[in-house]
Amino acid sequence: MMHKTSMDLNLAKLTQCAPETVQAQSVAEVMLALGSNYQAEKYLPLAREMLATLGEIQLSTAFQNPDFTATTQLLKPDYTNQCVHLALTTPISLQQLQHTFKMLEGNCNRCRQAEANQVRLVTMDIDILLIKLAEKENSLSKESISESTSNWIVMADRYPFKAHENAGIDELVDVSY
Repeated sequence: MMHKTSMDLNLAKLTQCAPETVQAQSVAEVMLALGSNYQAEKYLPLAREMLATLGEIQLSTAFQNPDFTATTQLLKPDYTNQCVHLALTTPISLQQLQHTFKMLEGNCNRCRQAEANQVRLVTMDIDILLIKLAEKENSLSKESISESTSNWIVMADRYPFKAHENAGIDELVDVSY
């Protein structure tokens, strides 16, 4: 049975950090936003499969959303978005995790170049919304150095979250078993 993670979801009260400030920190869990506006039915399952090799994953419902950058002059395909809670088997630094996610996007044939005035087709986009740092132990007391090391941290460059991201996070943390 999949259990839902428990966390204080009062996002406004959570610490916000720019990703650069926590690059070297060891991360134990992440909340991710997956997005695809091109062959989502192929690339979302592929991304989930690759993420599952890193640890235990829990998934929100996948939502289909219009591209908020579309205009009447430049129509764009809808995105399929899904949130993922990933509890890493082995904590790694945020920098290593970001590099791993870029590689996973590449494994999904993500192309980052687009011609001017051309619709950008995104096979897979993986964004880190929240991180939970690995607990550090004090070698003298064998206790956590600080209670705050177990709190979730909001990635400031992603906040405030989009409606579908909030909905996905709410769904993943709704109930603790």
